[in-house]
Amino acid sequence: MNMTPAEIVILLVVAAVCGAIGQKIAGRSKGGCLTSIALGFIGALLGLRLAEMLGFPEIWTLQVGDTRFPIIWSIIGSALFVAILGFISGRRSGRS
Repeated sequence: MNMTPAEIVILLVVAAVCGAIGQKIAGRSKGGCLTSIALGFIGALLGLRLAEMLGFPEIWTLQVGDTRFPIIWSIIGSALFVAILGFISGRRSGRS
């Protein structure tokens, strides 16, 4: 799979936005842009896996070159991942 630099930047921005939304839904806002990007990609993997297990369809995907990025499942997956991490750590951060 060959991606142009512009396609990579688009995917990084979309992943960052999805990760940031997932953090807000979970009630945590720890970390910066790189954390949001990582959460967006982890959320996409986790969310798609969860959707496959439950038999749900892919909804609202973004096609960038040959790559499809699941927007909704990325947000749901990142929110779940952040909530699980917060439950494991037992601390609430990001709120004043």
